[in-house]
Amino acid sequence: MPRPKKTFHEIETIKQKILKQALDLMSCHGFDGFSMRKLGSRLGVSAKTIYNYFQNKDELYLAILTRGFSELYDRFEKAFANHPDPVERLKQMGREYMDFGLEQSNIYNLMFTWHVPKFKDYVGTPVEGAARTELETALTVSDIFIKAVMAAGDAKMSEDTARFHMIAMWSQMHGFIAGINNTLLDYMHEDPLGLKEQMLAEIHERFLWHLQNG
Repeated sequence: MPRPKKTFHEIETIKQKILKQALDLMSCHGFDGFSMRKLGSRLGVSAKTIYNYFQNKDELYLAILTRGFSELYDRFEKAFANHPDPVERLKQMGREYMDFGLEQSNIYNLMFTWHVPKFKDYVGTPVEGAARTELETALTVSDIFIKAVMAAGDAKMSEDTARFHMIAMWSQMHGFIAGINNTLLDYMHEDPLGLKEQMLAEIHERFLWHLQNG
């Protein structure tokens, strides 16, 4: 008898398991050092089995990024909805960004730190659709943060100005996150992670000053 078809839930469960193990392997070997053969070996299946769920390495990689940006968006959306005060909302969204980077270091590095393929690298390829989905998901993350910046600024603030402030804030937080994740700050301070609250307060205070003073 032929095997019964897997349900949607079963397929999604398998896909999530594949993505998790793929992310772990990419974190160990880098994007270029990752292969479907290595992934199959870790999962205890043939590479051919994985191709039943993802057409190639690039589609799998794009699915990992899409999942990461979707999770970060969910964090921002929750903070946006739960904090009516614009300043406190922005403060909480900054905290969510930093917590995500520190708690989910593997996927954060893939999303923001490593030199890996981006959307333009996939234009005209069989996975352009998956790359576009990843890009659009990523842009929702910056869009909701820009919306929060504009709400906390003055009524005359342009979207371009809000985008600049977002980039400035993210860049400061990224520097700290990267220093923790790559252990560089371990050589500069005995407990760099213990500086997180002080760092968040400093970044937020400076950010608000620039927001209010142009």
